[in-house]
Amino acid sequence: MAFPERFSNLPDYAFPRLRTLLDHHEPGGEPIVMTIGEPRHAVPDFVGPILQAHLNEFGKYPPNDGTPGLLAAIAGWLRLRYGVDLPPDRIMPLNGTREGLFDACMALCPEVKNGQQPVVLMPNPFYQPYSAAALSVGAEPVYVPAGPATGFLPDYTSLPKDILDRTALAYLCSPANPQGAVAHRDYIAEVLHLAEKHDFILLSDECYSEIWRDQPPVGALQVADEIGADPERVVVMNSLSKRSNLAGLRSGFVAGGAEAIRRFRQLRAYGGSPLPLPVQHVSEKAWGDEAHVDASRALYQEKFTIADKVFANVQGYQGPEGGFFLWLPVDDGEEAALKSWCETGVRVLPGAYLAREVGGHNPGKGYIRVAMVAPKEEMRRGLTMLRDCLYG
Repeated sequence: MAFPERFSNLPDYAFPRLRTLLDHHEPGGEPIVMTIGEPRHAVPDFVGPILQAHLNEFGKYPPNDGTPGLLAAIAGWLRLRYGVDLPPDRIMPLNGTREGLFDACMALCPEVKNGQQPVVLMPNPFYQPYSAAALSVGAEPVYVPAGPATGFLPDYTSLPKDILDRTALAYLCSPANPQGAVAHRDYIAEVLHLAEKHDFILLSDECYSEIWRDQPPVGALQVADEIGADPERVVVMNSLSKRSNLAGLRSGFVAGGAEAIRRFRQLRAYGGSPLPLPVQHVSEKAWGDEAHVDASRALYQEKFTIADKVFANVQGYQGPEGGFFLWLPVDDGEEAALKSWCETGVRVLPGAYLAREVGGHNPGKGYIRVAMVAPKEEMRRGLTMLRDCLYG
């Protein structure tokens, strides 16, 4: 029996790899899981009552394109947060950002770019669905280093012209997963100018946009509007998973140019993944409410302060500008994760599992990713044990 080879070089996903590394070893203490980016702050109070009020609508086929109320709520949030006005035909609900980040390649990547195989740019390390999405459409994923030398963001302007001329799409995550770096206005404007020059689309993954240390990060739609970029040059994805502590709701959106969203809608009509109507009602309320977001963000800001104090004397420590991950420098991420698990029971993720080896170098090898999602005191205890184990 023949099977496709397009995914043959994909490594196992990060968490199965972690289980293979750790699970045949006993933990050195009561386990504290700091691997997965699953928010553990309180679910908003309004979720249950709204679901209960609309339970009967689980018996109806939901609209693929979103209810008018949900589209209006997302548009209202974009207006409030970024000062951009988008009509409904430039917005579509998603089952979380992962759906859109994967489907973007199928909806928007051409079969050929300038007569050659198209390229999809992505930072390295990166959110792993980016590479699978590129491979699914026969594009070449190009992994661009996002380490300390470039402020933990990819320097797309440094790429050779022949690569840029083949580029169809470029992923950007801000605040970055895993490093917590924020792309500022001038950086995004530079990428958009590059996209115009070489005719590609920026795919902006902004699912951590509402968790920040000092000031709210700018968004790609906002910068595109300010510099007068072609609306089709940027497609943004966001969700309620991190913003509203609703990872299991699987509710997000994609926004961009009218043609890009038309293509997303056309594909989604065949894929059959609309949000159930009760979920759309909860989502409408969530995008329209900032009080629960402010409360959750304040907790994360306290966690940033705790982490800064715990690792104050660790050479190379750099607290995140946004998001809820620490990207901690170590000699070897796998060795550090195994040592932490066996000696303390603190479970962290090797950075190499979030990156690809290029030219014999994996830019995540010397790091571990630590999720600051546990309650504060549990998190403080885990970070302290991690520091004493790895840096003592």
